[in-house]
Amino acid sequence: MGQYFENDTSLTSQLRRISFRLFEQEFHFYTDNGVFSKTSIDYGSKLLLESLPLSSIKGKILDVGCGYGTLGIVLAKTLKLPVVMVDVNRRALHLARRNVKENKCSSVEVKESDGYQNIEEKFQTIITNPPIRAGKEVVYRILIGAIEHLEKDGNLFFVIRKEQGAKSTISELEKYYHITVLERKKGFFIIWAKNS
Repeated sequence: MGQYFENDTSLTSQLRRISFRLFEQEFHFYTDNGVFSKTSIDYGSKLLLESLPLSSIKGKILDVGCGYGTLGIVLAKTLKLPVVMVDVNRRALHLARRNVKENKCSSVEVKESDGYQNIEEKFQTIITNPPIRAGKEVVYRILIGAIEHLEKDGNLFFVIRKEQGAKSTISELEKYYHITVLERKKGFFIIWAKNS
């Protein structure tokens, strides 16, 4: 079986619809085989959303490795801000487009992109639950590469687990950003990396 960050065309489709409540709103998402966290919103993404300093999020948002669209859609609907969501997995992108319509988020654009490959503009906020299983090199390319796509004083928000190298990742990113740990819970670290 392929990984959720790959395009495995041999996977049989098994479409399902999941729902959850956050920020006093109901969200509904279609998921399928071959995408990350297909049976429910994953704990890391939920904790990331719940830990965000929402009043500090302004301007256009980029969701990198969007999967079926959880982070970008929740933020677009909650903050009424424009969002671009990107992923390399075409099945995830198909679901993300469907979920944008399902949640009535007209301000969301979904694009195919391997990280920042097809991204030319800059954003005030970048958010990601990075694809850890793709390896450290890919994760660092997303986290460090964000600098090139952030406005001055822009913000990168992400989640990473302690056992997946949270502390060494923080140490590495401190070379590039001002780092704040927003939350630590059940081995998950929620990080705010500010572009200075």
